[in-house]
Amino acid sequence: MDRPLVPLMLLPAMGCDGQLWARQIMDLGDVAQPEFGDLSQDETIAAMARRVLADAPARFAVAGVSLGGYVAMEMVRQAPGRVSRIALFGVRASMEARARSVRDQGALATAPHADPQLSAIVSGPAQAMAERVGPAVFARQQRALLERPDIAEAIAAIRVPALVAVGDRDRICTPADARALAALIPDARFHIVRSCGHLSPMERPGEVTMLLRRWLIGERSA
Repeated sequence: MDRPLVPLMLLPAMGCDGQLWARQIMDLGDVAQPEFGDLSQDETIAAMARRVLADAPARFAVAGVSLGGYVAMEMVRQAPGRVSRIALFGVRASMEARARSVRDQGALATAPHADPQLSAIVSGPAQAMAERVGPAVFARQQRALLERPDIAEAIAAIRVPALVAVGDRDRICTPADARALAALIPDARFHIVRSCGHLSPMERPGEVTMLLRRWLIGERSA
């Protein structure tokens, strides 16, 4: 019997659009029904979560990068019965040093990567996303991150299969930051994406697709 497709909401990082998830939207069509959540219109994490929930199926999986991950956790807090599983990329558990980490994201599109070849591949598309999103949306998303409330309640609400992943060269959310988040979520699967910075779905699309495929169908093996 064919496995039913899983409704999947994909949420972007700050200053990014659907191009961030382009490969996953294309490659996961045999196991999921991917949709892209709009985080460009609202002033707060809570309002972003409400907007995505209003447009989402009755029950769905959600995956988010950075800003998108915080919105995903808030969605679980607001509507725990609707989220079937959650994947968080480049998301930290602690609120410490959040102002510095949010400001640093402004340089994502043009920052040199430790791997020069990968930097050349990623920086152009990332810069193009930032230009399409525009400075007004970027500033709004930045304020939402800086002013977000304590996320302990949102983390505590997660009682569904969870994947926490981070690039080993992520300078905004370090592997230690992400590992601390995974430790707070019961039975969360933790994964480090090698030779990768903050935008893993774009930097390492094949590996991220594999991770999401296993997460969607319930595999736990590495």
